[in-house]
Amino acid sequence: MTNPKVDEFLSKATVWKEEFELLRKIVLDCELTEDFKWMHPCYTLNKKNIVLIHGFKDYCALLFHKGALLQDNEGILVQQTENVQAARQLRFVNLQEIIGMEPIIQAYIHEAIEVEKAGLKVEKKKEVEIVIPEELQHKFEEVPALQAAFEGLTPGRQREYIFHFTQAKRPQTREARIENNMQRILNGKGLSDCVCGHSKRLPNCDGSHKHFQ
Repeated sequence: MTNPKVDEFLSKATVWKEEFELLRKIVLDCELTEDFKWMHPCYTLNKKNIVLIHGFKDYCALLFHKGALLQDNEGILVQQTENVQAARQLRFVNLQEIIGMEPIIQAYIHEAIEVEKAGLKVEKKKEVEIVIPEELQHKFEEVPALQAAFEGLTPGRQREYIFHFTQAKRPQTREARIENNMQRILNGKGLSDCVCGHSKRLPNCDGSHKHFQ
């Protein structure tokens, strides 16, 4: 049974329209209930989220809410960021790819349904202590407001910045990365957050800013 809100969503889609429609058909054939959550088509079993359809600039995807528990025999599930523990994406770049993968897509959906029926849950990893690099600590001492703003970020956003800074091997590069992101931190934004306000998937950036430069 289709949901009117999803009908409206598809009628207004300007990109990935055909891909969304085919993904919708595939998911509905697996006898899930169609809902509309987080501004996207979402499919549930006994009101439990199983899979969601969404699109980005370079790909569209099925988001499996407990994807980390799937066997992923084809090795095709994607973890969006290191901080995402449970969900996994199955990405597509065109309609032909979805058509060719339809049996595999159905198999993954059915496995996700069985995972939910079994009541399996993703064990959340314990939070790793956030270690402030020396260069960032020095900057905190120079600009106390920066430290206050950084500590106001969510732990996930803090870790994302720390990872970005410490990936640089040279101290000068780490310092440059910190300088380049100071204003973003002071504005309360994460490394991957939208700063232009035009993203269609706020608070995350979808590359919309490139069209306004």
